[in-house]
Formats: sequence, structure tokens, C-alpha cells
Amino acid sequence: MIKSMTGYGKSEQTIDSLNVTVEIKSVNHRYFEFSARVPREYGFLEEKLKKYCNSLITRGKVECYVSVEDLEEREMEVNVNETLAAGYVKALKELSERFGLKDDISAVTLSRYPDVITLHKASEDEERIWNAVKTVAETAVSKFIEMRETEGSKLRGDILSRADYIIECVEFIESRSPETVREYNEKLKQRMKELLGDASVDEQRLLNEAAIYADKIAVDEETVRLRSHISQLREFMNSSEAIGRKLDFLVQEINREANTIGSKAQDVDIAKKVIAIKAEVEKIREQVQNIE
Repeated sequence: MIKSMTGYGKSEQTIDSLNVTVEIKSVNHRYFEFSARVPREYGFLEEKLKKYCNSLITRGKVECYVSVEDLEEREMEVNVNETLAAGYVKALKELSERFGLKDDISAVTLSRYPDVITLHKASEDEERIWNAVKTVAETAVSKFIEMRETEGSKLRGDILSRADYIIECVEFIESRSPETVREYNEKLKQRMKELLGDASVDEQRLLNEAAIYADKIAVDEETVRLRSHISQLREFMNSSEAIGRKLDFLVQEINREANTIGSKAQDVDIAKKVIAIKAEVEKIREQVQNIE
């Protein structure tokens, strides 16, 4: 089943005294791009979440938000970043000397600067936390993928209906093309009679001219390739793999064949069908940009 690159999923559960919320959403992107917002003390979760999500998501700009609340009372550890504090002291003294300011540095002053003093719960079990977050993430990602599949089903239906119309246009071109040769031959005969009057018309020359014209406007190869591309597109629509990039390339090839037919067309009706094909191809291209 094809999937859209747009999706959203959220889950909130309490597991092992941890109240965990995981929210995930995505928009279109050429490749897989992941970013996460996790509590500072649980920064180790980001890489684990990225690896987990990438195992299930191939393309899209994915954003993940995680909230973890420990419902158990635990001792807090207070850590001092002595290197950072020393740097602040040095900088403050330099400012004091440079501008003749009062040197009133105190421990309270230093404690107010970012990251000099940090708090975290003692003896956090990373494996315990990750197991809880992963369980919640599985539910959120499942909802996320379900939404992607629902959107993908709609995209699939739209693309296939447009592919069917393109084939209708191809059928018209295939039936109309021989008629244009016959009409050209008739017009050529009429012109020759008008020019030669009662003189006899060289039938062999007319046949040669008609053959040259038929070869010039022949689009058999292009319509055969168009049919093949559309057949392949339909196969992709039933694939369980990520086929967005393949579809993007295939749409380019379909457009190329339509352009070639358009350049050969010497008939107004065929030209109209080519324009219709190109319009549908452009709409398919837009939809393909949303497929994983």
C-alpha cells in the first residue's frame, strides 16, 4: 500500500511509573529528515527514536516531540560545571578591569548563568526509560502510519483515474493517426489534380509522398512506450515498498513521450489529446511529490 508523506500520530501512556507522551508528524521531503524535542536530561532518546522511526519511515521531514514525567519521588543530584564557571569568572573579571566596574562576583551570581548548575534525578535507568518511551512511540507511529496509508489510498485512486484517462487519449491517438495519413493522401491527390488538370496523376509518386508523411508523423513507438509506462505506474500503485522516487522518474518518462507525440502531431485533434495528456501528467507529478 502506498503512503503519503504527510502524517500525524500521538500517544500518551503511563508505564513503569513514567507518564510518557510521544507526538509525531511529518511533511514532504525528498529524503528522510528527523528532528526531536526531548527533555534535556533524556537527550539519549533522540538517536534511539531516529533509528526506530527510520526503520519504518523512508521519506519525509519527521518531527517528534517527547514528554517524560517520572511519577516516583527520586533524589536529585546537583552538578556543577566547574570549567564553565571558571570561564564565566574570568570573563567577568576582565569586564570589571576593562570598564572599572565593581568586582562583586559571588556564587549566587555564577549559579544564575546557564548550565553552570544542572539538576537531574539520581541513577536514572536509561534502559527503563527507553523501553517506556519506545512502547508509547510504537502506538504513536502506528497511528501516524495509518494516517499516511489513508492519505496514500486517496492519492492512489486519483493517480489511477488520471492514468486511465491518459490511456483513453492514447487510444484516440492510435486510431486517429492512420486517418490523418489517409486524409493527407486525399488532399495531395486533390492538389495534384488542380495543378495538372486533365493530365494523369502519378499514383506511385502519391504513394511515395504519403509514405514519407506517414513515417514523419508515426507515433507508434511513443504510444507503445506510453502504454508500458502507464502499466508500470499501475504496478507501482500496488507495491508495499516506498515508490515515490521511482514514480517521480516514471512521470518524467511519460511526459517525455507525450512531448514527442506533440512535436510529431500534424492534426488538431491529436494535438488536443496531447495537451490533455500533459495536463494529467502534471497533476500526477504534483500528487507523486506527496508519496513516500
